[in-house]
Amino acid sequence: MTPYQTSEATLALCQMAPVIPVLVIRDPAHAAPLARALVAGGLPVLEVTLRTPAALEVMAEMARVEGAVVGAGTVLSPADVRAVQGAGAVFAVSPGATDRLLSACEERALPLLPGAATATEAMRLLERGYTMQKFFPAEVAGGTAALRALASPLPQIGFCPTGGIGPANAADYLALPNVTCVGGSWVAPANLIAAGDWDGIKALARTAANLPRPA
Repeated sequence: MTPYQTSEATLALCQMAPVIPVLVIRDPAHAAPLARALVAGGLPVLEVTLRTPAALEVMAEMARVEGAVVGAGTVLSPADVRAVQGAGAVFAVSPGATDRLLSACEERALPLLPGAATATEAMRLLERGYTMQKFFPAEVAGGTAALRALASPLPQIGFCPTGGIGPANAADYLALPNVTCVGGSWVAPANLIAAGDWDGIKALARTAANLPRPA
């Protein structure tokens, strides 16, 4: 898979819903009911971060849920790429990008949403063929003002901003011409997961899914 092909595949995933839930799950027993709640609420694309020992098992469980499109977040190395593919992930997300990580995803035909926080980082990824990128950490890196500034010189890049985004500012990001979707954890808060409040999570997902999509 060429960088252009992986970027086109990632763009298609990002266009499926205005919000990609960013999930940090510690108990595999929560995986399937959480995935079902998010999909039922209109958010089928799920990013399971590699931040807990249970992450790979969670991915495998979620991948079995009908309608769920499961990817892996915090993918940092070729070893991570092999592990998440083995667990059933169909795309990967990284906070940044290295040549080794990009090559590993390309060689294994795993669509990657690589991270960029500056114009130089975004241009380097664009030069390699990545037109769909993650803007991270969004709020710390300048938020909507920074993305608005990048839109004029780099109109060919679409972004999925993540980091500090919630219900109070998600619509502001989605209103930008270079934002395809946003990533956030607010649709699956830890307290609702711990309580098994799947209806509550489904309601949060439905509200997020109805956010105005980018034009």
